[in-house]
Amino acid sequence: MNVPALINYPLVFKQVVAWGDMDAFGHVNNVQYYRYVESARIAYLSQLNIFNLDVYTVIASSNCRYLSSVIYPDVLHIGTRVEELRQSAMRMSYMLYSEQQQKIVAEAEAVIVCLDKHSHKKSNMPLALKQQIIAFEATVQHALDL
Repeated sequence: MNVPALINYPLVFKQVVAWGDMDAFGHVNNVQYYRYVESARIAYLSQLNIFNLDVYTVIASSNCRYLSSVIYPDVLHIGTRVEELRQSAMRMSYMLYSEQQQKIVAEAEAVIVCLDKHSHKKSNMPLALKQQIIAFEATVQHALDL
């Protein structure tokens, strides 16, 4: 499915909403959105083969703005991109689009910090990884700077 609102995101992750994702109030529980975004982030990072590098990534902060309730059954398309590269971190954004509602239902953001795989201490993001991110983002004309 081609979602015009997500055209500037290099990765669009398809997330099927499960019945068990809903809470007692009959809509997707807020915690699920963070899990959806996590799955989209892992798909993005997998594109870069980050799991084969000597760095780990951890979430320093995250937030989500809920724009419309989601209910089962639905399929979400999660636009995923890097908004900012820092010395040892990146800021990613996510746009969640509902097939059922035909609109954006949530926006999220996370700051991801790099850790050295051996010492588990904060480390600089490898230059090669930054260059891969810049190239991946450029595939949708989203420009980033080192």
